[in-house]
Amino acid sequence: MVTAEQLHRSVEGLTIPRLLRRNAREFADRPALTSGIGPDASTLSWSRLRTEVAAFTHGLSTLGLSRGDRMLIAMSKRPEHWVADLAAVHLGALACSLYDTSSTEQLRYVARHSAAAVLVLEGEEQLRRWGPLLDELPRLRTVVVLDRDVLPEGDRRFVAYHDLLGEVPPRSAEFEALTDAVTEDQPLTVVYTSGTTGEPKGVVLSHRNVIYESLMQDHLVTVPEHPRTVAYLPMAHIAERVLGIYMPICNAGHVTVCADPAQLLPTLLAVRPHGFFGVPRVWEKLAAGVRARLGALPAAQAAAVARAQEAALEVFRLRSAGGHVPAELAERRAQLDERVLRPIQAAIGLDDCRRGFSGAAPIPTAVLEFLAGVGLDVYEVWGLSETTGAATVSTPEAFALGAVGRPAPGVEARTADDGELLVRGPVVFPGYLTADGTIAPATHGDWLPTGDVGTIDERGLVRITDRKKELIITSGGKNIAPTKIESLLRAHPLVGQAVAIGDRRRYITALLVLDEETAPLWARTNGIATTDLGELSRHPEVLASLDQAVAEANSALSRAEQVKRYRLLAGPWTPESGELTPKLSLRREAIGRLHAATIESMYAVQV
Repeated sequence: MVTAEQLHRSVEGLTIPRLLRRNAREFADRPALTSGIGPDASTLSWSRLRTEVAAFTHGLSTLGLSRGDRMLIAMSKRPEHWVADLAAVHLGALACSLYDTSSTEQLRYVARHSAAAVLVLEGEEQLRRWGPLLDELPRLRTVVVLDRDVLPEGDRRFVAYHDLLGEVPPRSAEFEALTDAVTEDQPLTVVYTSGTTGEPKGVVLSHRNVIYESLMQDHLVTVPEHPRTVAYLPMAHIAERVLGIYMPICNAGHVTVCADPAQLLPTLLAVRPHGFFGVPRVWEKLAAGVRARLGALPAAQAAAVARAQEAALEVFRLRSAGGHVPAELAERRAQLDERVLRPIQAAIGLDDCRRGFSGAAPIPTAVLEFLAGVGLDVYEVWGLSETTGAATVSTPEAFALGAVGRPAPGVEARTADDGELLVRGPVVFPGYLTADGTIAPATHGDWLPTGDVGTIDERGLVRITDRKKELIITSGGKNIAPTKIESLLRAHPLVGQAVAIGDRRRYITALLVLDEETAPLWARTNGIATTDLGELSRHPEVLASLDQAVAEANSALSRAEQVKRYRLLAGPWTPESGELTPKLSLRREAIGRLHAATIESMYAVQV
C-alpha cells in the first residue's frame, strides 16, 4: 500500500505542463486523445497534442492573456476544449469550463464573478446564448470562436480560433520557458460549484491538488500502463476534469471523447476502458440494460448465470463486511466469472474495467449488489470540488455497502460536534475565487468543513448521512436525512428521481419521477400497451408497483422517516426544466417552488 510520504515525494516538482512535456518526449507516438469511434474517429498523439497546445498558447499570449487572468470555455467535449484549457495553463491563466445546461443568469453570474479576460466559444449555439451578455462584461477583452462562419462582421472583439494557431515549434525556447515557469502550488483552474444552496462558488485548484489526486487514485487501485478511459461527463464537472484531463496527463493514458451522452454505450463497447466513473444514474441505467438482457436469456443459460451471480454476490458481501472469503469460494467465483459473467460485462464494454467508481450522490445498495452479481464490483468514493474530487476512496481491500471508503493516503477526516465531516490534506483547495481576483481560504485552521454529515466506523470507513443544509427537521423536531429515503426509493427501476419532503411538516412525503428510459422498458416487460410517460404515471399497474416499492422502503426506515404519501410525476426532470443542477443534483428549493401545488395536496388530508 502506498504511503502518504511516498505520494508527497512523487508529486514534488511536477506540474501539468511538465508532465505534458514528458509525455510528448517519452510517449510521443502513443495516443492521447481520440474524438469519436469507428472509421470517423480522429486521434492526437501526445506529441501532436503538445504541438497544438504550444501553437494556441502563442495565440492566447498575443491576446494579452497572462498569469492570473481567467479564461472561460463554452465548448462541447472535443479536442479543441483540451487544447484551449492546457494553453491557458501554460500562461498561468485559470481556465474554467462552463456547463452546456447553464441558464443565462448562471452564465452572467460566472462571467461577472470570474472577471474573465477571454471567452472561448464553439459555434452558433454558444454565440446565441452569450451574445446578449457580452456588453455587460467590461473585463472581457476577446471572444475566440471555433466556427469561423459565425463570426460577427465588424466586431473587433471576436477572433477565429484557427487564426490563433501559428506554426510554433513545441520545443521553442519561449514555450519551454513557460513550461518551466509553472510551479506546483500555482493556481491551475477554477471549477464553479453547481449552486444547489445558493450562488455558484469559484473553487480554485492548484497543480499540486490535481496531481496528488491523480497519483493517489492510480496507486490505490492499479490499472495497466497507459490506461484507456472515456470522457463523457461535462468538462465543468470536477470528476471529468480529473479523470479526463489531469489523470491521463499524469499516467500518459488514452482518452476517448464521447461528446454525446446517448453514445456512451457504443463508446464503452468500442474502447473497453480500464477505469470508469459513473454518477449513480449512469450505473442505474447500465444495470437496467443488463437486467433486460438477462431477462431475455433461455432458461438453461439463465440458470447458469443465476448460479454465477449467487457466488459473485456472496464474495462481494463477505468482503463488504470485512469477512474472510474461503479459498474454495474465491476460486469458484473466479472460474464462473471467466466462463459465465465476463460475456455479460462485455455486453456493456466493461469486461476490462479494473476501477469502477460511483460518486457525486448516494447509489442504492441494490444497484451495487446487482452489478457485483454480474462480476462488476463498483466502489463508492466521496468528495467535493473543494477536495479535488475524491477525498475518501473505497478499494477492494476496504469497502462496505453504504460507505464511501477510507480517507485517501495523506488525507484526514473527522467529525465535528454536530456531525459535519471535516477534511484536511493535499487535495484540499487553496480557496474560493473572489470578485476582485484574490483567493479566499475556506478552511478553519487546516480543516475544511465539507457541509456533509457523516460517521466514521471502527474500520475507518466513512458513511455520509446527508448534506448539513438539506436535513429535514419535522414539526415534531425529528432530524431526517432525505438522501437515505431517496436512495431506497430510487432502487425501483421505474423511479428516475425521488425527493423526500417534510421540513417543518408533520410527516414525510415524496415526489417520484418516472425514469424516461427504464419505465417504457418496464411497461413492455409487464404487458402494458403504452410507453407514454404521462399515461404510465397514471396507470394502475405502475402505481401498484410503486405502492409496493414505497412499502419496502418504509420497512427499512424508522417510523419518523417513513413516507406517508407520495405523488408520481411523468417527468423527466432536467437542468432545463429547473429541478436539477447541471451536475444532475436535486435543486430542492426549486422543486418545492415548481411543484408546490402537488406537495400541498399530500398534506391536505390528515394522515
